[in-house]
Formats: sequence, structure tokens, C-alpha cells
Amino acid sequence: MNVRTMTRGIALGLAVLGIPGCASRTKYVRPTTEFVPVYKENANWKPAQPRDQAARGDWWELFGDPQLTALEQQVTVSNETLKAIEAQFVQAQALLRGARSGLYPQATAGPAITNAQPSANSATSPFHHDYSDFTVPVGVSYEADAWGRIHDIVESTRTSAQATAADLETARLSVHAELALDYFALHGLDRDQELLNAAVTAYERALQLTTNRFQGGIASQADVALAETQLETTRAESVDVRAQRATLEHAIAVLAGQPASSFSIPAVPLTASPPDIPAGVPSDLLERRPDIAAAERRVASANAQIGVATAAYYPLLTLSGVAGFDSSSFGSWLASASNFWSVGPAALVTVFDAGRRHAAADQARAAYVEAAASYRASVLSAFRDVEDELATLRVLEEEAAVQDRAVAAAERSLALATNRYAGGVTTYLEVITAQSAALTNERVANSLLVRRMDASVLLLKGLGGGWNQSSLPQMMAKNP
Repeated sequence: MNVRTMTRGIALGLAVLGIPGCASRTKYVRPTTEFVPVYKENANWKPAQPRDQAARGDWWELFGDPQLTALEQQVTVSNETLKAIEAQFVQAQALLRGARSGLYPQATAGPAITNAQPSANSATSPFHHDYSDFTVPVGVSYEADAWGRIHDIVESTRTSAQATAADLETARLSVHAELALDYFALHGLDRDQELLNAAVTAYERALQLTTNRFQGGIASQADVALAETQLETTRAESVDVRAQRATLEHAIAVLAGQPASSFSIPAVPLTASPPDIPAGVPSDLLERRPDIAAAERRVASANAQIGVATAAYYPLLTLSGVAGFDSSSFGSWLASASNFWSVGPAALVTVFDAGRRHAAADQARAAYVEAAASYRASVLSAFRDVEDELATLRVLEEEAAVQDRAVAAAERSLALATNRYAGGVTTYLEVITAQSAALTNERVANSLLVRRMDASVLLLKGLGGGWNQSSLPQMMAKNP
């Protein structure tokens, strides 16, 4: 092998491939968004607090419910939907590693032993005898990224993988919020069941009292029928509540990755109050919402794809070389006289493509515009989500205070009606009306509490839970 000649070939190739690129890579700038400094619905509800008091990590711990915390931890470990999305993220990581491999030379080896006998009538082989060929070639190829094409591919893949990581966090936030919503709805039904059971007990006593009065000639048969109707109707409502509770319990089992047949939650009436949730300022959402982070990373990925499409206008520069041994006999296979090599640069230029590259570039630019619009829409939707739940919590808090007064009034009315009926002043219809009003108002108050808990969960979800954009995988950091 002529080492000097080979060295000159490699040096020439490196010199050609080292030509500075004429194409500038597309610089990425995050799309601008408009937002006000404070939430409109936050003014009359909860003042903004320092970020140190914001929810971090396990946001459900703000509710102070050990059973909820235990269930949420099961979701983190056992939820099958999250496992599927985690697998998607692993795929994205693998794609990133594959894209980064394009920055380095590729080496191949293909040892071969061939026995052949050419045709005696072949124009290229006048001798009709068999022969053997022993070869050990080792090839190396490297694409010079003179125009930034490979780096843009890596950047697009990297930002797409980060978007997938943010998608995983969005899914986690949604699943955890769904479990919390089902959990509070279930215990709200436990409170409903408690109210209905107490009502059934009271109605049974009222029916007995009315029956005794009827037998004593004081009450009418109609009063007994009314008491029986009210009792059986309430019993039917109690059965329906149990059916609803079973459905919610099964839904929670699936979220926790448990078989519904072996899963159960003890009945505990909902009595807790919604926690105080500092909303912060709107600009925090750009860092705290994983869906916004995912949308922004997809904009960055689309921006890199513009660079990939633009680089297609320039030559594809490669340096390739092959070296090895080739001999017709095994004995002289690895002898110095059997070596061979070749090395040199190559440029592949597309002279005419009927507008294909121009179309690809237009498509990439349009995809960037689409991604940027989706990002801005995600930001606007995030602001709306928070404003909605802030308004809901503020209004429901006022409504709950009014409803508490209504419950107290209904209880006083029931006590008066019961005393009047026992004294023979009025008919049982007045008692039934008061009983129905008292039960209805108590159930409405319970429903308001469930709605307030739900709004608290949705507000935490709207604020991004305890997630922050800095939580994106560090291994996906941009190459220096």
C-alpha cells in the first residue's frame, strides 16, 4: 500500500469536506404570546402568593387525604395508559440516539470467500476454469454536515422527543386529575347515601306515627299513603346512589391498574373543604403547563425541519474509503501484496427535480406556521381553563354560603311542621313538603361541595399541577 498516496487522498477529501457551509441554519425563536399580568377572576377570590407556596410534585397532597394520596401513588405505578405513553417516550429516545449517530462516521466490514467458474463463452472470460477469491474489505463513510442538515435532523428529533416527554406529563396530570374527580364524586355519593339513610329512618318513624294516628282516627288514609310513597321513593333513590357508587369505584380501580372485582374503597362521606390554591400569575403557565411545553417543543421541531428542507438545495458531501486484502488463494490472503485501498470525497448534486425541494421547503414552512398557531391556541386555552375554574370556585363559594342558610331554614321549617302535625294543627302534606325540602337542600349543599372539590382539582390541573418546564429530561439537552 502506498501510504503517501493514501494520506494525500484522505487530506484532499478532508479539505473538500471542510469547506464552510454557505447555508445558514434557521434560528429558532419561541412564538410570542399575549397575556395580561393577572387573572381577571382572581381579583375577588384568592390573592397571588409567592411561588414557594405553589403546588409542587404531588399536588393532590394539598387536599390532606391519605386515602387519595395512596390511590394516586398506585396510579403512578400501575396505570396501563401511562405505561403505554411511557413506551412512546422510550421510542422517541431511541429515535434521537439514531439521529445523533449520523454525526459520526459509519464503518462496515464484509469478509467473503467466493468460488466461481465463468462461462467459456463469456466475452469477458476467455478461460474456462474455476477460481477462488478471498476478500476482507473494511469501508468507512462519513457525511460532512457542511449545510447543517444532520444537525437540524438531530434538533428536530430532540425537540420532538422533548414534546413526547411533555405529552407523558400531560397524560399523568390528566389521569391523576381524573382519579381525584372520581374519588370526590364517590365520597360525595357516600354523603348522599348517608343523607338518604337518615331520611329513610326518619320517614319510617313518620310512617309509623301516621299509621298510629290513622288507627286512632286522627289521620286519614291519604296521609298514610303519602308517608308510604315518600318512604319508598327515598329507598329507591338510595338504591340508585349505590349503583352510581359502584360504577365510580370500578372506574377508580381501572385508573389504579387494579381488577374491579377485587378492588374496594371504604364508604366515607365527603366533609372536607377545598384547599386554598394560589393561582400565581398568567405568565407562570408558560412554564407550568406540560401541554404548552409540548406545543412549544413541536414548534422548535418544525423550525428545525425548515433547515432540513433548505439543506436539500446544496450538494451532499461524503468522504468514503475502503481498504483490505484480496487474493485468489488462502495462503497469500493476508500478504502485503494482497492489500488494496481507495479513498476520496464525493458530491451528490440534484440538478433537476421538477420543484420537489421547493415543495418540501414550502411544506416545512407551513408546518411551522401550523405548530406556532397550535402553540398560541394552547396558551389561550390554558388561560381560559384557569379563569373558568377561578370563576367557578368564587361563585360556588358564594352559592355554598347561601345554600347553608337554606339548609338551616329548611331544618327549622321541618321541625315546625312536625310539631304542628303532632299537635293536630295541620295535615301530613305540610310535613312531607318540609321533609322533601330539607332533604333536597341538604343534597344540594353536598352537590355544591363536590363541585367545589372538582373545581379545585381542575384548577390544579389547569395550573399544571406541580410540573415545571425545567423537568424536561436533561439527557435531551442540546448538544454543545
